[in-house]
Amino acid sequence: MVEVALGIVDEHGPDGLTLAAVAQGCGVATPSLYKHVASLGELKALVGVRVLDDMTEQFTATVLGMGGDEAVVALMHAYRSYVAAHPKRYAAMPMDPLHDPVQEAAGKKLVGVMYATLRGYGLEGPAAVHATRRLRVLVHGFASIESGGGFGLPEDLDLTYDQLIQMYLDSLRKDS
Repeated sequence: MVEVALGIVDEHGPDGLTLAAVAQGCGVATPSLYKHVASLGELKALVGVRVLDDMTEQFTATVLGMGGDEAVVALMHAYRSYVAAHPKRYAAMPMDPLHDPVQEAAGKKLVGVMYATLRGYGLEGPAAVHATRRLRVLVHGFASIESGGGFGLPEDLDLTYDQLIQMYLDSLRKDS
């Protein structure tokens, strides 16, 4: 069912996800879905968990065995690539999974990958939280604008993104 829901999100975006569409994709009547989920909200939460899990898996595989700047650069490129490859699915990612009981564990795993990637800079506690937020804001903002076609000027987007990464790395060195 979640796989069908992801297919709908990939094709129509998060707003296209309805219980009727999932039921049709599963070849069942809409009321049959209530044996598996209590509501559309719960289904959306499960889709969010899946997106978080996919991102965690991809980011972990990317940074495994790396440290320092190399790991941060790889993570930021993997994050941007995920959004480019799955813009509609990414739009279904919950903004604050840590305060949703269904999504909390998956959200903590994704944040854990980011914390682990930043560990080499000696950041702990609030400094690690702020550095993680900055990373998320930078990549989310850039990748969301890019996937939405919002960069209309002709200059090279990869160069801009590399400059953004360098700016972030410089901020990490100031924090350590």
